[in-house]
Amino acid sequence: MDRMRALVIREYDPRRPALEVAVSHALVERANEGALGPVVRLYRPAPTLAFGRLDVLRPGFAAAAAAARELGFEPVVRAPGGHAVAYHGGCLGIDEALPERDPIAGLQDRFAASGALLAEALRTLGVDARVGRVAGEFCPGDFTVNARGAVKLVGTAQRVVRHASLLAASVAVTGGAALRDALAAVYDPLELDWDPATAAAIEDDAPGVTLDDVERAVLDAYAARYELVEASVDAATLALAARLEARHVVPASTAAG
Repeated sequence: MDRMRALVIREYDPRRPALEVAVSHALVERANEGALGPVVRLYRPAPTLAFGRLDVLRPGFAAAAAAARELGFEPVVRAPGGHAVAYHGGCLGIDEALPERDPIAGLQDRFAASGALLAEALRTLGVDARVGRVAGEFCPGDFTVNARGAVKLVGTAQRVVRHASLLAASVAVTGGAALRDALAAVYDPLELDWDPATAAAIEDDAPGVTLDDVERAVLDAYAARYELVEASVDAATLALAARLEARHVVPASTAAG
């Protein structure tokens, strides 16, 4: 049976964080409109602390956003659900935008399929990668990709619109200590419980593995699912992202409390 075609977009120059999140948002909206088929985007982000929309409502949000900025992580409000996540240039960002007739019906299946795909990709690099919740992890989820059942390496989240879905993931490859410090700085004022020992990067379990290695392994895994066609973000999607960016910005006045 022929594989479905998907555009694959590989980006290496980070955008400002709110615009990067807006590009993800724009991809799912364009898929919802029928303007795009399946898209897989792999990118290298600037240091970002991406808050969930429920985090914004918590009393400690202003202090958390200020703490993120003090550590050099730009606070943004992300489109998918979940709680705060941190990522930086040592992480591989992944977006998978899909047109769907009924995206809500397939929500759990997409989580499971993404977890399995990413775990298998990491196993090819020598990581003891498994799928499942780690006790005490940040932004907990049943389809976390972890190492040894002990530390979280990949978190996934979804945004669902009427006829499309966005599955977003961040793979921590290097710089785990900086991620732990940023998460600790924001989870405390948000009054969210977690165990910092559960956050790590791939290099902690598989020294020598690089971002390029992880990108290639992930691409190989997606190539088994889709017929991948190299592309870039089109002008219409970039224009929509520019209009959506303001929805994801955390104003400096808010961060200062």
